[in-house]
Formats: sequence, C-alpha cells, structure tokens
Amino acid sequence: MLKRAGPNRDGARAGSRQRQASPFRDSLIGKSLLAYSGAMPDDVFKALADPTRRKILDELTERNGQSLFEICARLATRHGLGSSRQAISQHLAVLESAGLIRTRREGRCKFHDLTTEPLERIVTRWLNPDVREPGE
Repeated sequence: MLKRAGPNRDGARAGSRQRQASPFRDSLIGKSLLAYSGAMPDDVFKALADPTRRKILDELTERNGQSLFEICARLATRHGLGSSRQAISQHLAVLESAGLIRTRREGRCKFHDLTTEPLERIVTRWLNPDVREPGE
C-alpha cells in the first residue's frame, strides 16, 4: 500500500517548490522592460525557428481564422506535410505561447488568428530604434 505525502512543516505539499524571484527579471528597467512586455523575443524566435510553424503562419496570413482541421488540410494539400493533428496542435500551442496567434471559440469550434504584435515589437526595437513606444 502506498502512502500519500501530506503537507510538510510549511503547509506546502511534499515535492512542491516555491518560485524565487529572479534578480535578472527584477532588474529589467527602461527600454528593456518595454521590449520584453508580453512574449519574450526568445519565445518568438524559437517559435519561428521551425519550418512547419512558419508554414502555419503563412497559411494564417493567407486566410485568418482557421480551425485545426482546416490548417491540417491546407498543410497537407499545399505543402505536402503529413503531420498528425496532434503534432499541428502542439505547433499551434507553441505559436500561441509566443503570442503569434490567438484562439477564439465559437460553440465547439476553435479558430486560430494571426497576431503580429510580437513581430512589430522586434522590428521597432531593432530596425526602427528612433520610433518610441507610448510611455517611454
């Protein structure tokens, strides 16, 4: 018979950890803080590094607001990708966590929309440094 671990002396469950404040995260000030609001650029670059995710973004650029089934069908017919729905769903989750797409539900259907704000922040930061964001 297995025993379940109960709360420890601090009242927390055994094995749980409390996140400690990061000195790097707490020291961001000025332009750096504005550039990293929302999704971190690292997340955006990691999301864009995969060719399948770039093809998904291309498809959403052509036709925004597609369901998972529509995206899978377009990737298979236009690009010859034979990825499973689960694989495409995981790619969409990475894109969503990077802030490059948003999802919305209508009834039982889930639609995916392209969001360009993270890319615009990167462009503004490195290609148009003279353009100031509001509040700077």
